[in-house]
Amino acid sequence: MTANATAAEQKLAAAHAALRATRGLQLEFAAVPPPPKPPGWLKALADALGVLAPIVPYLFWGGVAALAAVLLWMLIRDLEPIRRRRKKAELPAAWRPEPAAARALLDEADALAAAGQYAEAIHLLLFRSIEDLSQRRAGSAPPAFTSREIVETVEMPGPARGAFARIAAAVELSFFGGRPAGADDFQTCRRDYEAFAFAEGWR
Repeated sequence: MTANATAAEQKLAAAHAALRATRGLQLEFAAVPPPPKPPGWLKALADALGVLAPIVPYLFWGGVAALAAVLLWMLIRDLEPIRRRRKKAELPAAWRPEPAAARALLDEADALAAAGQYAEAIHLLLFRSIEDLSQRRAGSAPPAFTSREIVETVEMPGPARGAFARIAAAVELSFFGGRPAGADDFQTCRRDYEAFAFAEGWR
């Protein structure tokens, strides 16, 4: 070995010794500690997701179909008032009671009112009105329907509907609610029936 090689080795050894003596340097490394085990609930969740993995596509497309159904329902709901207005505009005059039958009914109601049976007279107007609606369009006013349900479901123009609703309300208060009905109550319902039965209410 030459003198130059020996001197180089000595310098390297001196530098290495100086490096090891330097404070703050970590020259020895322990083995890397293993990662901590996941908590039990996380493992259970991973196992559950693994079980559900085959049906995830079905869940996704099911959700898409449900969202589409909701959007379609909202669209139909918004269009329903327009459809109802069109139906009301197209209602035929044949939906009205026959004028002769309406006048005969008013005569019967007047006779009851003249005898002081105002609640019975008002109820007669309502009962015959429901009967007319049911006869002129089968199934439009089923016997199980209340007068309120008829007001909400049977197609009528606004004036006729309002007149029918007022007669129904008067019957609820007098015939079913027990509140005495007077001559003024009957005359109001009589005018409402005229609005319901004759052409003016169906325009």
